[in-house]
Amino acid sequence: MSQSQGIQAEESKPVLTASVNDVKYIVALLRGINFSNRASVTLSADLGIIVTVEEARTLLATSYIYSDHFDEWNYSADISGPASSQLSDPHVDPSTVTFEIPLNTLIECLNIYGTASMSAAGSGSSHKKWRRGGDRSDDERYEERRDGRQQAKGASNAPAGNRIDQYFGGGSDKGTRARLSYTGSGHPLTLWLAEDSSGPTTTCEIVTFDPEPFVELPFDGDRTVLKIIFKSSSWLRDALVELDPSCDKITFVSNPVAEVRKAHRGMPAKPLFRIIATGSFGTTEMDYPNDREVLETFECFRPMRASYNFAHIARTLRALQSSTKTSLRIDDEGLLSLQFLVPVPKPRAGLSDSFIEFRCLALDEEVAS
Repeated sequence: MSQSQGIQAEESKPVLTASVNDVKYIVALLRGINFSNRASVTLSADLGIIVTVEEARTLLATSYIYSDHFDEWNYSADISGPASSQLSDPHVDPSTVTFEIPLNTLIECLNIYGTASMSAAGSGSSHKKWRRGGDRSDDERYEERRDGRQQAKGASNAPAGNRIDQYFGGGSDKGTRARLSYTGSGHPLTLWLAEDSSGPTTTCEIVTFDPEPFVELPFDGDRTVLKIIFKSSSWLRDALVELDPSCDKITFVSNPVAEVRKAHRGMPAKPLFRIIATGSFGTTEMDYPNDREVLETFECFRPMRASYNFAHIARTLRALQSSTKTSLRIDDEGLLSLQFLVPVPKPRAGLSDSFIEFRCLALDEEVAS
């Protein structure tokens, strides 16, 4: 009897228990990839929580929620028993646990008190030199185009300084505290949520599923032909927001700095980095200058041109709204990697840099050098 109870207690020991005093930053990381409801969640002792979604076997998005984002983090690498069903695959890291979860449900639960919403209020808009005075912000224009509604004018444009909240908007000072627990395969992800210690609490149990393989899009850094780090994410976000949402295709064209400088007289100038959007209403081109206030890092190893489904690239806008810097890389086969740096406050002091990464396959006929 006592031995059976001991085995049962061991089997029910949680693989993970974690808590956080404000879920808004975690929700921002999740919303950045919330274009598909089917999400793969991997728990790792080294990396924390890794959430991945895909679309059309072409677009892969991953959000990294590191363990130091949490006030409490207890992860057990000993996952024998119910949590080990996935370990029959020799390619699975035995120190990780993976399951699938409906991402929309997880976000809705974390926002059950309505205090996890954010609006990317401050976003370094001073870097955008082609915006006219009195123009609506890029976020307002994007919302208008996506939802077909007009935003109310008159919102304050006062800078938020260097506060972390400038990347997530102002609003209520209230936050939602959360504690989560996962026992293993066949068990739900359990959330305990509260606004404060004296108020109501809510318990949510979200059904989990055995993981199914996602498309693999490994990026080999040795095959990189273009690498750009935008000093502010607004430089890329503003460009994407300006494009007509009905565009079918977006093309990135780039040339090495030496090629741009030695252009012959009378010959068309070669762009350093150009974005071309093509749709039924025509073509839009945007050129970027060789300016470190715009492109913090620019490395192009040969002339290149690669095109992508515009709808896939537009999926990155939510991640862009929460990020401070953006890295763009393209390899010799046109595989695109976009990494977005998202600052998250540590529980005790300082900031921790988190990331959202998108990888996207190029259109087959639209890769050239």
